Amino acid sequence: MSDFDVQGSETETSPLLHETPQKKQKTPLPKLQIGILMLVLLAEPIASMSIYPYINQLIRELDITGGNDARVGYYAGIIESLFFITQSLTVLKWSRLSDRIGRKPVLMIGLFGMGLSILCFGLSTSFWTLVVSRSICGMLNGNSGVMKSMMGELTDSTNMAQGFALIPITWCFGGFFGFVMGGTLARPQDRWPNLFAGQFWAKYPYFLPCAIAASVVFVSFIFVFLLEETLATKRKRNIPSATTGDQPLEEYRSNESPSENMANAPLRSLLTRSIVIPLANQACLAFLDICIFALMPLFYSTPNYLGGLGFAPQTLGSWLGLFGIIDGLFQALFFAKVVDWLGPKRTFYIGISCFIPIMVMFPVMSWLVFSRGVDHIVTNALLCQFVLIVTWDMSIASIFMFVTASAPTKNVLGAVNGMGQMTLSIAHAVGPMFATSIFAFSKDHNILGGHAVYVVLSIPAVGMLWLASYLPEELQNRDEDD
Repeated sequence: MSDFDVQGSETETSPLLHETPQKKQKTPLPKLQIGILMLVLLAEPIASMSIYPYINQLIRELDITGGNDARVGYYAGIIESLFFITQSLTVLKWSRLSDRIGRKPVLMIGLFGMGLSILCFGLSTSFWTLVVSRSICGMLNGNSGVMKSMMGELTDSTNMAQGFALIPITWCFGGFFGFVMGGTLARPQDRWPNLFAGQFWAKYPYFLPCAIAASVVFVSFIFVFLLEETLATKRKRNIPSATTGDQPLEEYRSNESPSENMANAPLRSLLTRSIVIPLANQACLAFLDICIFALMPLFYSTPNYLGGLGFAPQTLGSWLGLFGIIDGLFQALFFAKVVDWLGPKRTFYIGISCFIPIMVMFPVMSWLVFSRGVDHIVTNALLCQFVLIVTWDMSIASIFMFVTASAPTKNVLGAVNGMGQMTLSIAHAVGPMFATSIFAFSKDHNILGGHAVYVVLSIPAVGMLWLASYLPEELQNRDEDD
């Protein structure tokens, strides 16, 4: 029987008087440290999302497809997936390393690699230089798993929903700035010819958004110095009294030795049902989520005659930026309240149930474009799809909570989140290539009117509803373990 099952059975058979500790007052979030952590996290979506508004146009300009617009999706999917392919090979090593040497050094390595790679991306003039730059970024970056571990160490069971809600919020706002920046600053010589008239901008028309994104990354690198180390065995002497009580530092560290030993435990010992079920749900969620966000810019930028909306990079960036703002505001204002009201499992269920309606909206908009052109009806349909995706995104923070709560001790949070990030990276690697390739194949061969991709992706969405039923009803309380 799993830890979750034991906990659930104890809850059902315990006297009513024992339920009072479950309703303890919420612990205030450490605002300064979490604020700095979110500023550091902000750099990743800005850097990674800034390429989406212009990647399809860049593929066309490099003449990789030989002028066949229907094949752009194949190569765009490869570029989008390369980061996650290479990250999946190294992220577990980075996360386990953070359990030994601390979270901050691994964060700094990841930020340095990200800044370097985005600069190389902006200076790329061939398909293979794009491949190398994206691969470098993924190989050196294990930050996503490490930041989730830090959030788990900065929160407890009373404020976890508030803390983890900030991760998708930050991604939404970072995605907004990234989308707008990429769409607005791409090809600056066309928009501001007096300022960017040199030969350099003609040769590297997409360097400006990459340079700005790299600047944000290097500013975040500086912010890491202001973060306090959250790994218990690597904290400095000014450990908060709420954590250590009146014990001297040496005694506190000796009490951590069993957990420290767990940091070196083999991964096989962590592959328990209580950990694997949340990780499997996270992998499926990540696969479907990245498919949505690979299809969005591709469908929105596909020419009208192929059934897309025909958005230019500037328009695409503005729409995706608007979505980021709507999504971020909703998660900030309502996610924690929804979790308190419905619980994390029901919130997760509601989110993932929106996937099939999201897929349905793509052929609906395509039909409207063919019959009416891009008018206010298409705009309303697009806004309806945004609302569905905002609801879907509640499942992301929910599953982060399940994965973090599944760790038996905080000193293996890096390993657990590393395994989660590895499966997430594999899903993110496969997803864009899978979705964009089927999209291109559907359009190329007119399968189901060019809409076969939406039917195919709805099949694993049904399977995920079944997999989610195995999640525990309540989160495991790690506070007593600490």
